[in-house]
Amino acid sequence: MAIIKCPECGHVVSDKAPFCPNCGVKIAGNPDILETQDTKEPTKPIVPPTIPNTSHQTNNNPAPKKNKSALYVISFIIALVVIGIGYYMYSSAQDNKENEAYEYAMTSTDPSVLQSYLDTYKDAPTAHIDSIQAHLALLQQNDQDWTNALMSNSKSSLEEYLNSHPNSQHRQEALNRIDSIDWNVAERENSIEAFETYLQEHPAGGHIDEARDNIKKAKSKDLQPQEKQMISSLFRRFFQSINSRNQDRLTDQVEDVMSSFLGKSSATKSDVVSFMNKIYKDDINNMNWHINNDYQIKKREVGDEEYEYQVSFSAREDLTRTDPSKETEAHFKINATVSPEGKISSFNMIKILE
Repeated sequence: MAIIKCPECGHVVSDKAPFCPNCGVKIAGNPDILETQDTKEPTKPIVPPTIPNTSHQTNNNPAPKKNKSALYVISFIIALVVIGIGYYMYSSAQDNKENEAYEYAMTSTDPSVLQSYLDTYKDAPTAHIDSIQAHLALLQQNDQDWTNALMSNSKSSLEEYLNSHPNSQHRQEALNRIDSIDWNVAERENSIEAFETYLQEHPAGGHIDEARDNIKKAKSKDLQPQEKQMISSLFRRFFQSINSRNQDRLTDQVEDVMSSFLGKSSATKSDVVSFMNKIYKDDINNMNWHINNDYQIKKREVGDEEYEYQVSFSAREDLTRTDPSKETEAHFKINATVSPEGKISSFNMIKILE
């Protein structure tokens, strides 16, 4: 028996083995193998390699050391990359945080916010620090101006402050103080004109309801110039209608039913016309009534912003008669009432004896 190599795969096998255990080629009785054995030199016996005893010898193989060193280098490079990325991300996050704090501080009107930025970000860009310091100085000046305006407590100082600092955080407080100052002025004057001026200057002021109530109260008690003008015009038209004997114009000045007219209750327009015709005697050539404008007027509220007026005044009657020896002048005291509609609702007069 001899040890040979498989002609197909080269695996070591006995020449008596029926097949190669590695590739399955036929070995025993294979003429190719026999021919090979006859033409070749005798095969030397294959001696298995001796395995060194590692328990008593040092491993001097340099390959594992080389691999281990390369691994250290690669690990070190990876560590540097990771640290670099981490530092970059941290630095970027710090820069973003500083930028956000800067933008917030620049829009703030609170000096403490700006000072906090300066204390926290001492290594911030110079441009940012300069801008924050300038903004802080402006706010501090703003506070000083506000203190001065408060100390003066005058409308002009507060208005000047608002003009100088239109976006101040104290803007609303300044407006409220101006509102209070104007209201105090209106109360001291205590007139319809003063309250109306307050409403015009402060349409959304803090005292608009009080102003309206005071206007209403004043109107119910105090006679306004336009009311006196209305009453004067009413009686002037009344007597001019008598002078011209204009019946239609005369009746336009009185209510349909008067509570009293020359002592008659529930008098009508017809009673007024009868009076005019009665005083025109046959011997009268001309009649002329003059009002002395010595009005005394009392105002009384009879409804929601509706007023009635009690009126007293004097008038003079001048006559031209056919007989010059007769009396041509007479004086009368007149008491009348004017309705909320602006018409005469009562009329009585007494002749004044000299």
